[in-house]
Amino acid sequence: MVKGDIETYFEDGVWKNRPQGNERASNTAPRKSEAQQKGREMAKDRKVEHVIKKKDGTIGQRNSYKKPDPYPPKG
Repeated sequence: MVKGDIETYFEDGVWKNRPQGNERASNTAPRKSEAQQKGREMAKDRKVEHVIKKKDGTIGQRNSYKKPDPYPPKG
């Protein structure tokens, strides 16, 4: 099983998910919310982080599904 973090990103007019390090997307979706949901499920199944990028490619959000969470919420 691939252990790379799951990346949700925008490319060629669609939102995509892939394990980081892979060249090809595992799945696609027309809307970011749909891609995020699929990416979240993939990350939970693999117990890795879900990295959600903005349209411009910068990281917008990170969610960890590792146990224990290496980056717990502050405060």
